[in-house]
Amino acid sequence: MAWRYTRFIAHRCGGALTPENTLAGLHLAARLGYRAVEFDVMLSADGVPVLIHDETLERTTNGSGGVAELSAAALAELDAGIKHHRAFAGEALPTLLQTLDACRSLGLAANIEIKPATGYESETGIVVARQVLAQTHDWPEAPLLFSSFSEAALAAALGEAPELPRALLVEAVPANWRSHLQELQCTALHCAARHLQPRQATEIVAAGFPLGCYTVNRREDAAPLFAAGVTAIFTDRLDLFDPRQ
Repeated sequence: MAWRYTRFIAHRCGGALTPENTLAGLHLAARLGYRAVEFDVMLSADGVPVLIHDETLERTTNGSGGVAELSAAALAELDAGIKHHRAFAGEALPTLLQTLDACRSLGLAANIEIKPATGYESETGIVVARQVLAQTHDWPEAPLLFSSFSEAALAAALGEAPELPRALLVEAVPANWRSHLQELQCTALHCAARHLQPRQATEIVAAGFPLGCYTVNRREDAAPLFAAGVTAIFTDRLDLFDPRQ
């Protein structure tokens, strides 16, 4: 199954305009016309996938300590909005299920980045893949894509849900990128825009793999990437791009 890429993908739900990895971000992305979003998923202490980027809570919530040390119920009590702006005070840290429900109702495709806490790579890939796969039974042709920097997490997701597409996340494109994609049966590659060479983009796309670049927050940086053949960019600046292109 291939994922239908859009040229512009909202990074961490709503980019810099809302608290990252929140339902508020999804709603803003949809209002601005975005058709695809990316978000990070990690496991709580009791194995519930929740949306958060860091292994610790301090940067984005009013909590402290490790995400993997708290139950889903405890994480649900945290404020994931106040540190972004007081206008978002009380915004919850959502579960993956809540987020998928919102994506479905808003008509958003979702790039689910499996973001395991250290030591939970395979477990996170398994749990996330199982939960996502269960949602596809009544969501025909669900527009869902897994990605991860963790090859162990991607391998675990492959074992649980081989029919769902996967993208390998890297900083810089390795010389043996093709063998990595083949080993994990990935359908795409995502890399940091600042490390990408035009010849690499040409080679990857010519081989039939979509290429996504993160995180592009200036118009003048997007144009040469698309000219080089990049399929999509992930952006925090949802207000700078026209997602209808």
